[in-house]
Amino acid sequence: MKFSSRQPEAANMQLAPMIDIVFLLLIFFIVTWQFTRSETELDVSVPTAQEGADPERQRGEIVINILGDGAIRIEGTSVDLSQLLEKLSSIASQFENQPVRIRGDGGVEYQRIVEVIDTCQKAGIWNISFATQRPTPSQ
Repeated sequence: MKFSSRQPEAANMQLAPMIDIVFLLLIFFIVTWQFTRSETELDVSVPTAQEGADPERQRGEIVINILGDGAIRIEGTSVDLSQLLEKLSSIASQFENQPVRIRGDGGVEYQRIVEVIDTCQKAGIWNISFATQRPTPSQ
């Protein structure tokens, strides 16, 4: 009696779906990197400080940029204090202990910074931090 041994067929690995997933992940990370980069205005020169917290952002942190001329920008759009209050109030009602980072230009008037802080507190946001940079080492 002759027995036939059946070998299972070799499993073929499909590369096309794997390549699709890799490209989708790549696109996702590039897009999210671009969004976080746009939140920090490049023309804001934050003040320097010897001691300060790490520049790492907290999860879900909102970045408020205050330009040298006193203009307020959040998420790439210019807003006034009433629009800022409306936006922050809606966010604070959804997320408890919402973190906010204020990036004020070193030359901006202190009163403008206080107005933004006051607006954050009116909206119910108390978790506020300030962006600084380390001074350049002197030669």
